[in-house]
Amino acid sequence: MKKLILAAAVLGLMSSTSFAGNIGVSMANSDTFLTVLRKGIEKAAADVKQPVQIEIADDDVAKQLSQIQNFIAAKVDAVIVNAVDTSATAPMTKLANDAGIPIVYVNRQPSDVDKMGPKGAFVASNEADSGTLEAQAICKLIGGKGDILVMVGDLANQAAVQRTKDIHEVIAKAPCDGIKIIDEQTAVWDPVKAQDLMTNWIAAGKKPRAVIANNDNMALGAIKALKAAGMNTKDIPVGGIDATQEALASMKAGDLNVTVFQDAAGQGKGAVDTAMKLIKGEKVEAKVYIPFQLVTPDNMATFMAKN
Repeated sequence: MKKLILAAAVLGLMSSTSFAGNIGVSMANSDTFLTVLRKGIEKAAADVKQPVQIEIADDDVAKQLSQIQNFIAAKVDAVIVNAVDTSATAPMTKLANDAGIPIVYVNRQPSDVDKMGPKGAFVASNEADSGTLEAQAICKLIGGKGDILVMVGDLANQAAVQRTKDIHEVIAKAPCDGIKIIDEQTAVWDPVKAQDLMTNWIAAGKKPRAVIANNDNMALGAIKALKAAGMNTKDIPVGGIDATQEALASMKAGDLNVTVFQDAAGQGKGAVDTAMKLIKGEKVEAKVYIPFQLVTPDNMATFMAKN
């Protein structure tokens, strides 16, 4: 039954009248991390025999809003949203509130997080910890001094803004205040764009002591560019966030130096659990946090099977 429900959801074959009793889920895209998150939602829902209708917004705000409108028109029991643009969530929250349907944002913090009302919640990991753990670890590797390059995620996403802010805060005070950012640009979470950006930086003569990326995909793109230029990450440490399987494989190979485990499956389960509590009329915390954990070559084996 689970396979039939999920297959229909992915293919868009379920009619709008069949959504009642379901939890409607709108995911921003299907990148590596969000695929793990989606599977976490699927598993958590299957474990309690809760039907879910999952749609992918393909990084299109208008498409995501339409998905939410369709879910609400079809009278789903709750909505889970992984926002395309965290500054564009207010209309979605209003639609759900007006219909009396619980709405749970997952992973990406909505701009109206403090205005969602009693039937709204946010489930994620606290981004104030993610970039902080990463930057502190890179700081330690380079002895608290040197020029660094920073790869920023999609600035429409609160996580990119916060993780970058974390880096600035870490290097503003001892023992990391000998670090200077010589350039900071977005590669919108994408490994290919990150590889191109790193290649351009190298061609421009930039000589970083380390590279800090807002996520693993960009860190892996930076590593490819460094290796293509004959540079070694043992000399130029690279950090990322998410601890994806690809990132951990890179770390095992001796390339990636630092990542931060973001429990995507845990966030997915947390979103489903929170949505079901709201459906039952139970009170929940407005913000439900799943802790980040620093990952280095010393402890990476612990995380190899988690994502």
